[in-house]
Amino acid sequence: MRKEEWNKAMREYVTELSKFIIPALMAIYTLCSFACLFDKWGKKVAIYAFQAVFLFMIQLFLFADLALVNGDLEYVFFYAFVQVLLLAMAVMVPAIYDKANRLLLNNMCMLSGVGLCVISRLSFGRAVRQYIIMLLSLAVSLFIPWALSRIRFLKKLTWAYGILGIVMLGAVLIYSEVTYGAEISFTIGGVTFQPSEFVKILFLFFLAAALWDDTSFPRVAVTAAVAGAHVVILVLSKDLGSALIFFVGYVFVVFAATRNYLYLCAGALGGSGAAWGAYNLFAHVRNRVITWLDPWAYIDNEGFSITQSLFAIGSGSWFGMGLSKGNPGAIPFVEKDFIFSSVCEELGVAFGICVILVTLSCFLEMMKMAARIRDRFYQLIVYGIGIMYIFQIFLTVGGGTKLIPLTGVTLPFVSYGGSSVMTTMIMFFLIQGIYIRMQQEGEKHSAR
Repeated sequence: MRKEEWNKAMREYVTELSKFIIPALMAIYTLCSFACLFDKWGKKVAIYAFQAVFLFMIQLFLFADLALVNGDLEYVFFYAFVQVLLLAMAVMVPAIYDKANRLLLNNMCMLSGVGLCVISRLSFGRAVRQYIIMLLSLAVSLFIPWALSRIRFLKKLTWAYGILGIVMLGAVLIYSEVTYGAEISFTIGGVTFQPSEFVKILFLFFLAAALWDDTSFPRVAVTAAVAGAHVVILVLSKDLGSALIFFVGYVFVVFAATRNYLYLCAGALGGSGAAWGAYNLFAHVRNRVITWLDPWAYIDNEGFSITQSLFAIGSGSWFGMGLSKGNPGAIPFVEKDFIFSSVCEELGVAFGICVILVTLSCFLEMMKMAARIRDRFYQLIVYGIGIMYIFQIFLTVGGGTKLIPLTGVTLPFVSYGGSSVMTTMIMFFLIQGIYIRMQQEGEKHSAR
């Protein structure tokens, strides 16, 4: 056998074998995530170290697969840069903040690494931009736990958070560019921003500051008016996915603050009414509902995206077709709205399920943390971040799998989108800062 044929055969062997190795490694990593959640043997430190090993093994196999199939050394160089970023997250952060939550940190690294790999397969240029944004986001986010341990006046800026959020969303409505029919972003110096992503943080701080010490009906009503202004502006901007996330975040934060099921029922009724109104007012909402009900009848037009998404997931089966061996480019907006379908097509449905379970473990860890926080202000912030995070994942995965109509939101850390990844990283580091502060205050309380 000639050398070229031998090399080709070896590449085929390695890439075919990796189709089974990668999901197996991901399954073990996922089991470790849930073992950390329900640890009864006090072995969390060992499990975290075990997770880190599998995290970097998965990265090695993913990028090796890409480089072998494409025969392009640029993936090798990009792999090296990605590992520097992930090492900075997994090693440098605990070195600076020894009380950081390692489960959230490891999962953030895992999802970010998977996202960068899949995006680099779809568009190498976009992957490089995503990497730079992640690097900048990490540099900014590193200061958040330090700042939270020193700033004491955050509870006092209630109306400043609400007003600033409304002003930012209003500016987008007036001055933004139209993106696929929605006014959601604007460009400064060649860099495109989606302010609604950053307003999520202000919105949660507003809700927490408004409700942590006063859950009377007048306060809830005033809070509802300000929250409603946010949602209405988003609806006018036709950014209905974000409007839905804001609305659900508001309903559940109010419920967490008041423990009143009437507010939860009122939110469900109000959301149902708003959905009916959106269906009647917006043609693109009607199209999405119609294509959700029967996409095959509109496969050449409105139903093209969702049918291609379903074809991709189905063709991937349990273990995928292998990186660069599928056709995810056939799905419109695959890097943003349908990244989960791309993951399932080339890495397999088993790998995709593990990605969902990793995000679920993040949510459960956030809920555990929120239950332990004594300070109601910070408790509501963590609770709100967790609700918005998991609901956004539900919208993205549900839309791509035809469980619900499409909403056009990204999969946090995995999808391409600078504003999304930066906001999500800031949210995760806000939780880290609150978690570290909670432990420090617990130590002071024990010392007394």
